[in-house]
Amino acid sequence: MPGYRKIQLPPSSRIAFQGELGAFSQQAAERIFGSGIEPVPCQAFEDVFRKLSRGAVVAAVIPIENSLAGSIHQNFDLLARHAVEAVGETLVRIEHHLIARPGVRLADIRQIYSHPVALAQCQQFLRSLRSAEKVSFYDTAGSVKHIRDSKIASAAAVASAAAARMYGMRILRRNIEDHRENFTRFLALARRGRFPQGGTKTSLVFTLRNEPGALFKALSVFALRDINLTKIESRPIQGKPWEYLFYLDLQSDVRSDRCANALRHLQEMTAYFKLLGSYPTY
Repeated sequence: MPGYRKIQLPPSSRIAFQGELGAFSQQAAERIFGSGIEPVPCQAFEDVFRKLSRGAVVAAVIPIENSLAGSIHQNFDLLARHAVEAVGETLVRIEHHLIARPGVRLADIRQIYSHPVALAQCQQFLRSLRSAEKVSFYDTAGSVKHIRDSKIASAAAVASAAAARMYGMRILRRNIEDHRENFTRFLALARRGRFPQGGTKTSLVFTLRNEPGALFKALSVFALRDINLTKIESRPIQGKPWEYLFYLDLQSDVRSDRCANALRHLQEMTAYFKLLGSYPTY
């Protein structure tokens, strides 16, 4: 993974993310922007984009893809809808731990709270706790905060070690995830024009006219220039049945002639085109 200097921001710059303090998204934000940021937790992804679009925060960090669960489709749709751009990305290893209040034993647990994706990624371990009900919650770190504040002695949460430290809780079992190769890809976002563009990756979204071979011709502009596509994702267009947005990730820098020429060529074929960002990996 190429190493880049953290994006330089004034001290205590406000960075939005979905979840509570101690969330994996906060870890991603600090990896990209440094530990001197002021983290701004948001309950929903829509709130993150809204704060960024209105200038209430300098930047934001969102998860875009998990190596096991796949794409976070909601964030793809929000990227297309808002006037923001990607300025960096990072990968965070997702390590899930079973966390409870101090003094609580494993045998005491009757409810386990966490985000549905986290619960799904720990099924093998959670099946062994047959007497414990699995309860979906909006956030992993938020579930730790909830059991601390509610003082439920029979509850535990699945979340990060950072969340356990943040809320003064105890880790009962470490690394309970089913698969160790569990990574989430996060994008750092800013309002358009806030940071220079360019880096190891370029992301874009476009639509095509309903013509034979349209997608093949569109993708060929990259093959002809030896530009590697690392991801292609289609999403339905709301209000237009059977029409789709295509999202692409390229291993190329928009500042290069090769990439710039490919994008110009592509725009000649598209009905709609939006550059989502060209950015480094941290």
